[in-house]
Amino acid sequence: MKVNSAKFVLSAFEESQWPRDRRPEVAFMGRSNVGKSSMINSLLRVKGLARTSSTPGRTQSLNFFLINERFYFVDLPGYGFARAPREVRESWGDLVADYLAKRDSLVLSIHIVDSRHEPTTLDLQLREWLLANGKPFLTVATKSDKLSQNESHKNLARARKVLDAVGRGAGGELLAYSATTGRGRERVWHAIEEAVAASQSPS
Repeated sequence: MKVNSAKFVLSAFEESQWPRDRRPEVAFMGRSNVGKSSMINSLLRVKGLARTSSTPGRTQSLNFFLINERFYFVDLPGYGFARAPREVRESWGDLVADYLAKRDSLVLSIHIVDSRHEPTTLDLQLREWLLANGKPFLTVATKSDKLSQNESHKNLARARKVLDAVGRGAGGELLAYSATTGRGRERVWHAIEEAVAASQSPS
């Protein structure tokens, strides 16, 4: 997809702040510091649009980015370890859960895992929820450039086995991705284009 425009629109801390224009939305989700913002920036080829940080838990809201005036990317708060008070982390969880359960405009979820490690218990719980609720999603293993080709092959095979034990469905495929080299970029865009086009075609 050719990206003609990409702009930050708003940070939503509660449901009343979500956009109301009913454009399709593609959400990016994963554990804290897994590379969600870096992936968004690399997909759009816009450096620094989504804020990146080495501190886990930096994203504390739902951040909406309008792409080509046609659809949104939504950067969700990470789950797992975060340097924030417990009550704040719990409020992030509630915010994300409400968004995933209620948002009719959500056409695709990009579930991001770290290619260097096995999927965590929280990764598997999210996958299970997405499958149980019939939510279309794509699973992407980031930071593949940090592994040798042999290590990448072994880690992806192991991750697929762990993920498939939870179940297969709309997110059965696991793609290797690198925000540094662009590996996997075109395949992710293909999935996004299909989901957005399907949501906008007459029923």
